[in-house]
Amino acid sequence: MQSAAEIRLSLREGRLSLQRDYTRHAQPSRLLRAHTRLVDEHLRAAWHLLAMPPHLALVAVGGYGRGELYPKSDIDLTILLDAEPDAAMQQRLQELVGLLWDIGLEVGHSTRTVAQCVAEAADITVRTNLLEARLIAGASPLFEGMRKALAQCMDRRAFFLAKQKELELRHSRFLEAGSNLEPNLKESPGGLRDLHAVLWISRAAGLGNSWRELAATGVITAQEALAIARHQSLLQNLRIRLHFLAGRREDRLLFDYQAVMAEQMHIEAAWAGEAKGARRASEHLMKRFYRTRQAVLLLNTVLLQNLRVRLFPEAGAVHPLNTRFVIRDNLLEARDEMLFEREPPAILECFLLLEQHPHLAGFTAPTLRALWRARRKMGAAFRGDARNRALFAEILRQPQGITHALRRMNQLGILGRYLPAFGRIVGQMQYDLFHAYTVDEHILTVVRNLRRFSIAEHAHEHPLCSKLVRDFARPEMLYIAGLFHDIAKGRGGDHSLLGKADAARFCKQHGLTREDTELVVWLVEHHLTLSATAQKQDLSDQDVIAAFSAKVMNDRYLVALYLLTVADICGTSPKVWNAWKAKLLEDLFWAARGYLTSGKIADQVGDIRARAQEILNLHAVGPEAHEMLWAQLDTEYFLRHEPDEIAWHTRLLARRANSAAPVVKVRLSRIGDGLQVMVYCPDQPNLFARICAFFARLHYNIVEAKVHTTQHGYALDSFMVMGAGSGEMPYRDVMNFIEYELAQKLASQEALPAPQSGRISRQLKHFPIAPEVRIGSDGKGRFTMSVVAGDRPGLLARIAYVLARHHINLRSAKINTLGARAEDTFLMDGATLAQPNAVALLREELLRQIA
Repeated sequence: MQSAAEIRLSLREGRLSLQRDYTRHAQPSRLLRAHTRLVDEHLRAAWHLLAMPPHLALVAVGGYGRGELYPKSDIDLTILLDAEPDAAMQQRLQELVGLLWDIGLEVGHSTRTVAQCVAEAADITVRTNLLEARLIAGASPLFEGMRKALAQCMDRRAFFLAKQKELELRHSRFLEAGSNLEPNLKESPGGLRDLHAVLWISRAAGLGNSWRELAATGVITAQEALAIARHQSLLQNLRIRLHFLAGRREDRLLFDYQAVMAEQMHIEAAWAGEAKGARRASEHLMKRFYRTRQAVLLLNTVLLQNLRVRLFPEAGAVHPLNTRFVIRDNLLEARDEMLFEREPPAILECFLLLEQHPHLAGFTAPTLRALWRARRKMGAAFRGDARNRALFAEILRQPQGITHALRRMNQLGILGRYLPAFGRIVGQMQYDLFHAYTVDEHILTVVRNLRRFSIAEHAHEHPLCSKLVRDFARPEMLYIAGLFHDIAKGRGGDHSLLGKADAARFCKQHGLTREDTELVVWLVEHHLTLSATAQKQDLSDQDVIAAFSAKVMNDRYLVALYLLTVADICGTSPKVWNAWKAKLLEDLFWAARGYLTSGKIADQVGDIRARAQEILNLHAVGPEAHEMLWAQLDTEYFLRHEPDEIAWHTRLLARRANSAAPVVKVRLSRIGDGLQVMVYCPDQPNLFARICAFFARLHYNIVEAKVHTTQHGYALDSFMVMGAGSGEMPYRDVMNFIEYELAQKLASQEALPAPQSGRISRQLKHFPIAPEVRIGSDGKGRFTMSVVAGDRPGLLARIAYVLARHHINLRSAKINTLGARAEDTFLMDGATLAQPNAVALLREELLRQIA
């Protein structure tokens, strides 16, 4: 008999041998079975080493009981007792569990009698675990008694409904987690757990324990059984490799492992489309995963519907819909499974019918199968058929159900067959670290957002968008633009220009008017223009507004671009949209609309001063109180600040215009998120850099800075700060802290501290963003600078530090963070930069600091 040390050594060597073998054969089912057998053997050895009583049973449950033991998974065990354990037995059980951990087995265990197993099985998780129970060692009669007792109390229908509900909740949880680019191979929608759920239900119903058995009982076809086995094998392969690479139980396909895994699987970087731009090997790996996930979701739907029919055989009501379709149990069904083969236009017709009958929950399993098979009929002839083009256009014109129709078409592979350009981006990752979805999912989310603007119950989310879309004629033009705005991603080159050509072709083929075609094509080409202008340029500059308005041309184009831009930004990630971005886009929208209406910038200095005075009057502040302060403020100050902000500054500084001590005041932002910070003091060297360093140490994010110097030498700077309310300290205390501490820092005029080195995020380590610095004259004696870099704590402070070292006077800064990507824009005085080599030296040092 082996000792504990010998068992431990044998187990370790056996596992290492399995890992070496896997690098040669890479057969997931073979490894999982072998690992299960290996652990079985060593569990029996430990059981016999302690001479456990023969009236007990050691039972494998869960994935281990199923015979699918992954390299680093916990080993789920139930120790089956014939009676409640006394103190001596409890001691023996503790010794057993301790020994199992000592020999290197990470066990999750429970000790129960048969009666306790039956009672605990009221919990669906426990019942599922025990469903796959398998005897390892000990009393076989006791184990069989447990199985019979559990079978007798099994309610097949209740189990089905519980597992279906569990699946829906799990899908909802993982979709909301923003985990699409680092998916959980086990739990996420389309993962291994979806396949397990089907087998659990079929096992409980006595219909089969494997895909082959399900095919034999007619639940699925032989072809579907092969497809499921193939997709399951890929998911198992990825999860096995992930465990080996991580050296622990890790089910998330993290960025850290994607490239290495692609190399292990001999997936090479390939040429990306027509432009032949190299595409990452990991991108091809993930595309393979996403397409597998999509297929698993579809097959899972078919299987669950078939199982429901077996478990709930009562014939539901059947109502004729037309000569080709009927309604069965609230699902749409083709009268003849060969309908789509015989009449291909019926493929698109069935999606139109779902839109027109919103009470329908989807398709029956036979119709889903028929659609899946018929997608191969959708070739060039299908796309060129006028009937099909009219049907697709009608799908986009429906008042409801568009998003569900497009998502179902994508899941079945039909959308990609009808729009080949869309088919190429299905499952394609976006390695920009701010898109949380694949390209196809992002596009469909943008279309959903556009539709959502028109639904009254969601009007509170984007009030301006909801108001604008109500008066927008032919909103399907927006949906078409949404479908094509990113459709050329991954081809190489400018995706806006490539997508523009695709959109023009689609519009021509589908008979859109010249007016509508020009709008759609223009939107696709310029879908980034509004966000780039709002987030990177000085909106107080009349020339910026005039140039943007000239590009937009008219109000319909402006409204359409604004709606598409909001939908696009909200569709990148749940974390990207915020109140600050909303304000920037709205400010540009209203400024451009005013310019298009009157031919000039609406808010001139006189208007701004008058509106600021109106606000001051409400606070009982008369003109005589602010004349001294306003006399020191030039035209640029009034153009770059809003009336409400000017009134706030004035109320605070009217009697302190010549204060020697720094004045720092903070208020809650009027946009509903973040803080506005005002700093007023005699101008001093490196002031902007000191303020940035202060906020960097607090881990607060500056998203906008307006730097102004009065005519009598005072700095009047305004900052929009985010992240200050994310901690446990109440806002009021945060505001008081900033006002006191920052004022003290500025009063001391201590030496400018060197910038701290911010920690680079895990994502940036694996997908670094090459830093870019562009500096150029704006033609008005000033210089603009754009900086692109991987975001990290203290990035702005590092940039400010370099500007201070080069004696650069900053006029304004816009800080735009997209996920892990920072795109910051600065407006600077030109005096220093006009010197020979000044621009080159500044750019060189900035690149060193932000690299």
